[in-house]
Amino acid sequence: MLLAEIQRKTKTMTLLKPSIKELLNDRVLVLDGAMGTMIQRYNLTEKDYRGEQFKNHPHDLKGNNDLLCLTQPHIISAIHHEYLEAGADIIETNTFNGTQISQSDYHLETLVTEINIAAAKIACAAADEFTARNPGKPRYVAGAIGPTNKTASMSPDVNDPGYRAVTYDQLVSNYYQQAAALIEGGVDILLVETIFDTLNAKAALFAIQQLQDNLGIRIQVMISGTITDASGRTLSGQTVEAFLHSVSHFDLLSIGLRNRM
Repeated sequence: MLLAEIQRKTKTMTLLKPSIKELLNDRVLVLDGAMGTMIQRYNLTEKDYRGEQFKNHPHDLKGNNDLLCLTQPHIISAIHHEYLEAGADIIETNTFNGTQISQSDYHLETLVTEINIAAAKIACAAADEFTARNPGKPRYVAGAIGPTNKTASMSPDVNDPGYRAVTYDQLVSNYYQQAAALIEGGVDILLVETIFDTLNAKAALFAIQQLQDNLGIRIQVMISGTITDASGRTLSGQTVEAFLHSVSHFDLLSIGLRNRM
């Protein structure tokens, strides 16, 4: 999409709904719940994940939940509707693995932009429907940006502690592509979520800042870190306080934590 078109869409969204920051001054906003567990209820098969579009793909696709935005969009839409019916003010796009790094597990790296745009449009359509029903309770869409399946701070090889499976620049490139596609799809917020390695998160924030500067727009950003054990630290060993200091340079809408103990 052309830069001018992205800027036009962003300005239009601002006119249609009040600023989420302004709304937060008045009341608590409710975020939706997990997408993966909701998808599991459908007991989808390999054939379901493939759909017609990927029926001849040479690699297994079952478990690639993001792909369902292309092959089973009605399921993703139905899940968004359930959360909105339950009262969610913010719903997350089905894009937890929407980077080339993560999609390489399924050999679908070339579809990253298409998947993210489709996911954003599905979520935005649901949110707009509920906003139209009750303009006094506007609904927002957060573009979910997962941590990828690689860590920039630690080696996956115990025999080679200096080795890294991914570079900072690779992460920045992956996150930039995903964030750009989510914005093109119309999201109101970007959510950098399930952070287990703060260096990955800093790469995501750097990519988002680059994207904002290049597009000349401002989009709200949320962060959600993950505590992995009883010590109260992230997987890469940071305390909650250290994690907060590591990302506080960025103008964030919110910083949250989830516990995986």
